[in-house]
Amino acid sequence: MKLHANVARVVEAAAAKGLTIHPRTFPEGTKTAADAAAAIGVEVGQIVKSLIFAVDGEVVLAYVSGANQLDEKKLAHAAGGAKCARVDADVVRATTGFPIGGVPPFGHTTHLKVFIDPDLLQYDEVWAAAGTWHDVFGIEPHKLVDASGGLVVGLKRS
Repeated sequence: MKLHANVARVVEAAAAKGLTIHPRTFPEGTKTAADAAAAIGVEVGQIVKSLIFAVDGEVVLAYVSGANQLDEKKLAHAAGGAKCARVDADVVRATTGFPIGGVPPFGHTTHLKVFIDPDLLQYDEVWAAAGTWHDVFGIEPHKLVDASGGLVVGLKRS
């Protein structure tokens, strides 16, 4: 089966970081953490939500456990800024090269600062988007941290 161009880009980016990933396709979609968890058969906390925000105008990426809500103030503080704001779908695609709901941990078109929810580290395996709303892959959390160059920092809304 031929991989979607976005998925192929993610597989290549993973390989460049010394990782072998095995994307799985779910035709019914994995757009939300709940959808992804149900499709894969894992806990919602094992789903990596890739959230794109602008902190003082700089676009950053947060990987948050599917079980958690992002605290935007914590993300702003972690990124060394004061104000955190949502960005629209066009900004997400322009900075990552991927659509909302399909943003993977690597393979982006621009380098972004990455911040990672420590709650993801409690699992043996977490699942991230592989470039589309329908494609995901499993990865050990410490490998996700290493491959993304992310900073593990509390991001969860209390």
